[in-house]
Amino acid sequence: QGPVCTNLGLKPGQRLTVKGKIAPSAKSFVMNLGKDASNLGLHFNPRFDAHGDVNTIVCNSKKVEEWGAEQRETVFPFQKGGTAEITFVVNQNDLTVHLPGHQFTFPNRLGLPVFDYFDTQGDFTVQSISWE
Repeated sequence: QGPVCTNLGLKPGQRLTVKGKIAPSAKSFVMNLGKDASNLGLHFNPRFDAHGDVNTIVCNSKKVEEWGAEQRETVFPFQKGGTAEITFVVNQNDLTVHLPGHQFTFPNRLGLPVFDYFDTQGDFTVQSISWE
């Protein structure tokens, strides 16, 4: 478990940028954005080799402990032992995830007006978090 941020107050038009290092033996890591740990607007889970997925980014949402349908991204710009910079942009109806050389959107299924919660887990060491 990495750092946990609360009371972020991210609204549409704002962004959160996370920079860090991926473990040399990484299997997967997770970044969660939402209202709190039980209500996640975005569960972002790059998997090098975990849960039957190889080099796949799996995204999901969680509402009061209940997971939604998984969305998979086949572009995988991460390297074991490398560094990564990931930016999450909050829009009116979705989130845009900016990765090195690629971006995609994920719907705001919970209809959250504000994203207050962020955490990281797994084989990723956060070096900096910034938001604007």
